[in-house]
Amino acid sequence: MADRNVANLMGRGESLLFLTDDQLRRGIEAMFFAYRGFTADPDRILQDYGYGRAHHRAIHFINRTPGTTVSNLLSILGVTKQSLNRVLRTLVEDGLVDNRVGTRDKRERHLFLTPKGATLERELSEAQRNRMRDAYRAAGPEAVAGFRTVLEQMMNLEMRRHYMDDGESVK
Repeated sequence: MADRNVANLMGRGESLLFLTDDQLRRGIEAMFFAYRGFTADPDRILQDYGYGRAHHRAIHFINRTPGTTVSNLLSILGVTKQSLNRVLRTLVEDGLVDNRVGTRDKRERHLFLTPKGATLERELSEAQRNRMRDAYRAAGPEAVAGFRTVLEQMMNLEMRRHYMDDGESVK
């Protein structure tokens, strides 16, 4: 009932100055369950390859910024170099990622999806886009805008800057 009251207040455009601990707990649980749903379809696809979510995140951001460097990807993903190298080694060996030496700095490695990698990325992204599209349609434009604001406010400042840099993309 309390959640319905919150929704009613929000629908009338009244601002909430606080939420109860129970409302916050329910929001946290909603995030957990939504994330589980959001990752379920890609997890099933990745399972066929023997990959996990770290592979998915790497593929997503390499696709988002072709030619990104390993150091940039490390910064975006917030993982250790050892962990990322393990993921990239698998993706390169399996022919999904091309790892090229930098033209200006030979120490840099630039990452690109191969056609095979691009195909997998499309399959993974399409599953998530469909889920997001359906949820956004059901929620409506005001809820979508509010949801994005909430997500952006939950990001740490550095990630928010990355995300907000170039409009709405991660560099």
